[in-house]
Amino acid sequence: MISENEILSTINMTRAEHLDVRTVTLGVSLFDCASTDYDTFAYRLRAKISKYAKRLVETCNMVGARYGIPVVNKRISVSPIGTVCSSFTRDQLAAVCRELDAAAKEVGVDFVGGFGALVEKGITPGERNLIDSLPEALATTDRVCSSINVGSTKAGINMDAVALMGQRVLDVAQATSDRDGIGAAKLVVFCNIPQDVPFMAGAYLGVGEPDVVIDVGVSGPGVVKKALDRLIEEKNNGRHITVDDVAETIKFTAFKVTRVGEIIGRDVAKELGIPFGVADLSLAPTPAIGDSVGEIFQALGLSSIGAPGTTAILAMLNDAVKKGGVFASSHVGGLSGAFTPVSEDAAIEAAARSGALTFEKLEAMTSVCSVGLDMIAIPGDTPASTIGGIIADEAAIGMINNKATAVRVIPVPGKTVGDVAVFGGLLGEAAVRLRDPRSWRCLRGLREPRRPYPGSDSQPEELTDKRPGFSRFYPCSGRRPGTQSLAFFLNFLKFIPA
Repeated sequence: MISENEILSTINMTRAEHLDVRTVTLGVSLFDCASTDYDTFAYRLRAKISKYAKRLVETCNMVGARYGIPVVNKRISVSPIGTVCSSFTRDQLAAVCRELDAAAKEVGVDFVGGFGALVEKGITPGERNLIDSLPEALATTDRVCSSINVGSTKAGINMDAVALMGQRVLDVAQATSDRDGIGAAKLVVFCNIPQDVPFMAGAYLGVGEPDVVIDVGVSGPGVVKKALDRLIEEKNNGRHITVDDVAETIKFTAFKVTRVGEIIGRDVAKELGIPFGVADLSLAPTPAIGDSVGEIFQALGLSSIGAPGTTAILAMLNDAVKKGGVFASSHVGGLSGAFTPVSEDAAIEAAARSGALTFEKLEAMTSVCSVGLDMIAIPGDTPASTIGGIIADEAAIGMINNKATAVRVIPVPGKTVGDVAVFGGLLGEAAVRLRDPRSWRCLRGLREPRRPYPGSDSQPEELTDKRPGFSRFYPCSGRRPGTQSLAFFLNFLKFIPA
């Protein structure tokens, strides 16, 4: 039996505590649209998305109005394009990206995800073409997001893919240099990517999912923070508060938030005649004051996120959120935990700007949080090998700990440490962080041969080692001792057993 106080508490969540359904994501399989002919595939893609998504936005608005809880974003996820369009050329895949963008605009959704590839064990020619098309594809579209999975606990880490993505992240940022490299904000590199995550930029429809499905992403960092504030008020009134009390408060709040999200998701699915998939309870912040994961840490007594004790609190927060969500629903999926996207969280960005939250501390936090190094602006002249090393470090954390980890860094062209990059809207803004790239000398001797892009007269560099089974990290001549041994280590890492 639901008590009157619980009903009033839930109503207050929507009015004053930033409770919303962050996203309703419609998953659409494109495998039945596959064709070796580009025009045929493009027609089938537009027709299927239009068929199932034409009423998505109005239905979400109607159901949100019914319950008084807004659905902030309406999104689409599709089957991994690198698999569906494996026979297409690089130019054709860039055109597919533009078709997805046009389809998203036609039905009025905010984002479409799935322009990606699963390359944790190896790269097919089609997937290589997709990765090579990323600079053009993401620079010429507005609403398409891409995710590349380069590792898994079972397969290990594909270091060829890691090196390649280090370069492509840089290329994508350069292709959108007039917009502070925003293309890289739509590109994420994963290890152990879930097949049912509704949040961007990692959303795609896994190969084991239904033909169409509704997934919902609920976000409630403001709700959790207010609940903890009320608990602390009780302490000030003389009650002794324990760690168990804090954990129980977070779990109970997560329970209510998850239950609300599932109700709305199921209603949207029912209205559209589409099966309901999962509810992803991820504490995903926004730049708005009061809707911050970082403020939760401050409510629990830290001067700011990044102070000693941050990783422990994040672990407790994640654990409590997951337990509360699982109790509320039998269909919990996606990532379901706390996100720490730097530019999208006002408190986290303030901590990073002040120096309280360092890049190294963020990396330590990723061992216990939901995703990884997310929405971090770095200097535009950061070498591709450095970005590859960051991806390798993060993938190793995910692989060894059997959890999803990811990297979404934005090398901002023309800007260095201390400059501010503005992405706008949900993506927010961030001061460029990371140490001077010249201090990362240990990785600068590693490189991956670069392919020419349309309009370039350059020729691809000849590979110096064509032995099968070795990653394409090559030591440069004239570098300091130790570079070659590091290249060997990165090669070796690929073959670490699960």
